[in-house]
Amino acid sequence: MEKPQEDAQKWVGDSSVDHKGRVPRRASTGCWKASLFIIVIEFSERLSYFGLATNLIIYLTKVLHEEVKTAAKNVNYWSGVTTMMPLVGGFVADAYLGRFSTVVISSLIYIAGLVLLMVSELVPRLKPCDPSICGRSLRLHEVIFFLAMYLISVGTGGHKPSLESFGADQFDDNHDEERKKKMSYFNWWNFALCSGLMLGVTMVVYVQDAVGWWLADVVLTAVMCFSLVVFVVGSPFYRYRAPEGSPFKPMLQVVVAAAAKRHLPLPSDAGELYEVPKTQKSDKRLLCHTNQLRFLDRAAIVEHKYDEAAFAAEKHNSWRLATVTQVEELKLILSMVPIWLAALPFGICVAQANTFFIKQGSVMDRQVTNSFKIPPASVYSLSAIGMIVSVTFYDKLLVPFLRKATGNERGISILKRIGIGMAITTVAMISAALVERKRLRVAVTEQTSVVSMSVFWLLPQFVIMGIGDGFALVGLQEYFYDQVPDGMRSLGIAFYLSVLGAANFLSSLLITIVDHITSREGKGSWFAKDLNKSRLDLYYWLIATISAVNLCGYVYLARRYSYKKVQRKVAVADSPRADV
Repeated sequence: MEKPQEDAQKWVGDSSVDHKGRVPRRASTGCWKASLFIIVIEFSERLSYFGLATNLIIYLTKVLHEEVKTAAKNVNYWSGVTTMMPLVGGFVADAYLGRFSTVVISSLIYIAGLVLLMVSELVPRLKPCDPSICGRSLRLHEVIFFLAMYLISVGTGGHKPSLESFGADQFDDNHDEERKKKMSYFNWWNFALCSGLMLGVTMVVYVQDAVGWWLADVVLTAVMCFSLVVFVVGSPFYRYRAPEGSPFKPMLQVVVAAAAKRHLPLPSDAGELYEVPKTQKSDKRLLCHTNQLRFLDRAAIVEHKYDEAAFAAEKHNSWRLATVTQVEELKLILSMVPIWLAALPFGICVAQANTFFIKQGSVMDRQVTNSFKIPPASVYSLSAIGMIVSVTFYDKLLVPFLRKATGNERGISILKRIGIGMAITTVAMISAALVERKRLRVAVTEQTSVVSMSVFWLLPQFVIMGIGDGFALVGLQEYFYDQVPDGMRSLGIAFYLSVLGAANFLSSLLITIVDHITSREGKGSWFAKDLNKSRLDLYYWLIATISAVNLCGYVYLARRYSYKKVQRKVAVADSPRADV
């Protein structure tokens, strides 16, 4: 018995390979030694992304002279596309290219977008200017600018799901010590993310405002190029997983097989359902049967139990007979749909932080000293501080305490963590509504475009939002990575990102609906061109109400949710009857 245990300590047996296609050595590959290279490029990408994204609404209103509601919609559209594109990138990574190759290719596309952005600021005929002074239209600059921004969206689409899942792949789920390290990985991944965010919304935004957008674009392009080199240098330390083809084909086969056998009665004993034979050597983890969505179990019913010749033909027809694991993988995806939908109001809350929250800051007193004024987008760093504090507290204090108190390896379940984050972000929206109401009263009294009220009044809503993100965002990342089938983990991260993407589109739709309804009233729209005549406080109350009602539904779903159950030891006979 000692020999297999020694081999398990020496070699990684989770179907991954090293850079030469061999079984990886545990001591020289994976874990933190590999993840650090991966986290470096994530830091650089987030530095670039947030350096551009958080100041985008300011650029659109002050440089391209768009109205606030138009700029907010454009930001939401861009953010929505950027966070929905990972569905495509994740599919390509899992099915065809593999995660490492997808990261490299998407990083090159990302860099191309940064270069084009830099060109739009440096080439004289493309540079933005005030049309009343330079006498030319901004149309050409707008076309190049948005083309560059959406190239960055495409690059992010492959980069985000592949890189985060590639980093998590460096930890072996079958090894107790590495599995615990993976639970910390998502926390420290987000620590690096927030560090890049903080530099992006402080240093980069300050350069954009004080020196010029062109210099910020040059710096971001250079940093992204350097980080890509670092990522490639780490190749010998990585563990790689080969793409497994389309993950949707086996699921379609389950649906077809279940429909074909819809008239067959379900066996009372789940052990009669078909599973992978023991004689088939495979590193793929098998899943335990669950009692949810039982109608799909018909796909694994063996029709020819006692006819060996007919059974041999049947088990080779994947459109007629599926394994229990394939059925359970489809159940996992279907079970995620209600959780995905319940997370959308949380995403709408998050969407306010880089649009209206920042625009609020732009009309408040940002003077710190006689010579220094805080750029509006830099206030977003307060959210990153809240998230860093939240993640550090959770990983270093709360989880160790809860592990001892409950005996649960995670401390608290993933869905409980997400629910706590949702509740906290609802409080953040209430705080935002109260602060905005006070700001509007000051604006009425002073009758000035920029009120004397300090921008630090926004600190509570940003910090509370950041703390909520530390619970909910990190929890959603872990949930969608952990609960998807093993061959869909890039898509799992894409599902998480698509929550934010769909929420951005919903936020734009909500703005349109609310603007249409309130514009017909005598008091005017809640989104007037002058922010001091808008009613963002009422809009924040509306979002807080939606979020609070949704939280009740989420709690109901979470209490009924069945987590993925993996067979640690498998003994399956090569017969119609599975012995699990």
